[in-house]
Amino acid sequence: MTVSSRPKQPERYTRFKDISISERILNTVFLLTIGLGYIVALTNMYYTHQGRDGKPGLSIDDVVIAYHGSDTQTRLGSAIQGVMQPNLKYKSDTDVILRWIHNGADEPEYVDTIAPILNRDCILCHSPSVNPSLPDLSNYAGAAQVAHSGGATLSALIRVSHIHLFGIAFILFFIGKIFLLCDINVIIKRVAVVIPFAAMLLDVLSWFITKSIPSFAYVVVVSGALMGISMGLQIMISIYQMWFYSNKQP
Repeated sequence: MTVSSRPKQPERYTRFKDISISERILNTVFLLTIGLGYIVALTNMYYTHQGRDGKPGLSIDDVVIAYHGSDTQTRLGSAIQGVMQPNLKYKSDTDVILRWIHNGADEPEYVDTIAPILNRDCILCHSPSVNPSLPDLSNYAGAAQVAHSGGATLSALIRVSHIHLFGIAFILFFIGKIFLLCDINVIIKRVAVVIPFAAMLLDVLSWFITKSIPSFAYVVVVSGALMGISMGLQIMISIYQMWFYSNKQP
């Protein structure tokens, strides 16, 4: 008795053309929201790090000071002589704070002279409850940290990196899951979904290395840009194929 065997059908994978309009709408609003959120995050990063070198705008020196520190200037000193100076009610307070920094930034003078200035002009933004990504100027420990030479502390880097890794990893996973529905070369897709994860890991690792080797600040910039560009391309290609791409193959 001969058993006839059917020819094996080629395995089919779900593509954007196979999903419903409702799924396309859900995917699209998710991708657009993530894209908008990333733009806001970049804006926050700009205002958090720019001006550390005492000059307006974001530069590689600002990145170096943020992670490695400065041999000639403290973060607080750079800020009050640069972009943060207009926030001080009295211009003469700049000299008061700089003199405190020059004298060693001790606690008694902080309590008597510096705390009233910072409480009046700075803690509206520089407090953990308002913006945890900015230096905490609501107490002596936080103010002293940015009043002495040196970049980000190891504990601060660990705190920010674990939040960064957990949060961004979830976002990249869902963006990648949607991107896999694109009708493009499978090798390109496999490489494309790995690149932002690799860039994110390199970005975080370079924070710690820059603390010791300031030239690694360039790696911080390049890896961060690579992650953003690769993520942005996945979003744009996915939205394009969901709504405007037509696969002519049956």
